[in-house]
Amino acid sequence: MNNIEKKHAGIIQALVEEFEKHRLPTLLKIKDEVDSGKSISDGDIEFLDKVIDDANRTMHMTANHPELREFCLHVVHLYKEISVKALENEKR
Repeated sequence: MNNIEKKHAGIIQALVEEFEKHRLPTLLKIKDEVDSGKSISDGDIEFLDKVIDDANRTMHMTANHPELREFCLHVVHLYKEISVKALENEKR
């Protein structure tokens, strides 16, 4: 593994750890809320925008790391589930 690959591996590890410790719990809390019929708050929308923006920015690193691509796609799918349910709740 060369220096660039080591740097990318470190960045990927840091991103995954940040996601697992901070973002995933918040995403799951928001998902539970919308699944129970609650409306999504402005703060939740801002958080979701940041998560999807960050996922989009890291997609360029997935060319050499297919496991990261799958990880990012799971995040996008979770975001979609939350968004769809939030829209359904708003229509009621």
